[in-house]
Amino acid sequence: MTLYQFEQRLWSEGYQHIAGCDEVGRGPLAGPVVAAAVVLDPNHPIVGLNDSKQLSKTKRRQLQQDILAFALAYEIVFLSPEVIDDINIYQASKQAMMQAIKQLDVKVDYVLSDAMPLPTIGVPVEAIVKGDTKSATIAAASILAKEARDDYMCEMAKIYPGYGFERNMGYPTKEHKEALETLGPTPIHRNSYKPVQDWYNKQMKLEI
Repeated sequence: MTLYQFEQRLWSEGYQHIAGCDEVGRGPLAGPVVAAAVVLDPNHPIVGLNDSKQLSKTKRRQLQQDILAFALAYEIVFLSPEVIDDINIYQASKQAMMQAIKQLDVKVDYVLSDAMPLPTIGVPVEAIVKGDTKSATIAAASILAKEARDDYMCEMAKIYPGYGFERNMGYPTKEHKEALETLGPTPIHRNSYKPVQDWYNKQMKLEI
C-alpha cells in the first residue's frame, strides 16, 4: 500500500475527500485529451494501483472496475481536438483536470495533481511530479483516463479505418504517420500539431 503515503498523511490530518487528478493524451496527433478526477474511500483501499503506463491492459481493466466500484466519486472529462488547437495542449490539459475536479459529486477538501499546477479552487492543491507513481488517487485517475481514452480511440478506428487508432491511440507511430501522409487528416486530428500542419502545407504547395 505504499502508494497511499500522501493519502494516509492527509486523512490523518483530517482531510476526508482527497481528489487525485491526471490526464492522458498530450502527445497524440489525433483524438481528445482526457482527464479524470477520483476520490478514493479510506475504508476500501484498492490494491495494485500504479501509473497506468506501467500496467498491462488486463490489469488496468481489473483496476478500472475496482475504482468504479469502490471510489467515493469519480469524473472523466474529454476535451476535443478543436479545443486543443484553440488554446494549446497544456491549457487544454489543465482545463480538463479542473472540469473533472469541479464536476465531482462530493465536496473536495484537498487536491493531488500529477505535476500540473492548478489555479486556486478554494482548497489546497499539491502538484506531485510523477504523481501517478507516488499517489494512489492520482494513479486511479490515470487508469480511468487512459481506459476511457483508449476505448474512445478504438471506436474512432471503426469510423476512420486505416490509421491504426486501435493500436496507436492517435500517437505518432510509423503506421499513423504513413496513413496521415496517404489518407490525409481526419476530423479528429489536431491541426495545430506539426505533422498535421505539414500535410496541409504540402497540399497548399501542390495547389499553387
